[in-house]
Amino acid sequence: MTDTVLIPGGRDVRATLDTAASDADTVVVACPPHPQQRGHRGDERLVAVSDALTDRGIDCLRFDYGDWDEGYGETTDADRAVGWALDRYDRVGLFGFSFGGTVALVAAASRPELAGVCALAPTARLNPDVDAVAALDDLVERGVPVRILYATRDSTADWKPVVERAEELGVETVAFESDHFFIGRIGEISEAAAAFLGPRLRDDL
Repeated sequence: MTDTVLIPGGRDVRATLDTAASDADTVVVACPPHPQQRGHRGDERLVAVSDALTDRGIDCLRFDYGDWDEGYGETTDADRAVGWALDRYDRVGLFGFSFGGTVALVAAASRPELAGVCALAPTARLNPDVDAVAALDDLVERGVPVRILYATRDSTADWKPVVERAEELGVETVAFESDHFFIGRIGEISEAAAAFLGPRLRDDL
């Protein structure tokens, strides 16, 4: 089941809430890839992760960013989506792909109440001020569980600085023999994301 949600704030941020078969008290907010590269909440990687989560009894909120704002407004959009979720659910996680993976890491760094964050193929920076590598340090310091999923043949995102810093900090990383879009591996990456987030959102998983 899906519902359309308007995220409060000064920007036009719309979302799709995918709900589990039974009433869920946990949710994952999913951040899409780059909006100027046709990234949107219907991205097949986000949908696959949502399906894997709802199968585990966890809702998923997939949102679209408001008007392009160089990564600044997009990070605010993610934070407001998390705020919407925290007002309605007992536990909230965060997921993102590519540009959205970086948004997820940066937004999570200011939300220590999150149950966990999983970033798929995050790039190191959105702009000079929005830095996923620095966000990792904050997440570890605040005790937010993190998993980084990446593709070894990814020539699109600048992922290596994120993975290298994650491994230095003891953050879990999972490599896939794939390109940036995980063609033929989407089922595997969705399970890897849900398998990490699920137990942190539901004690019975």
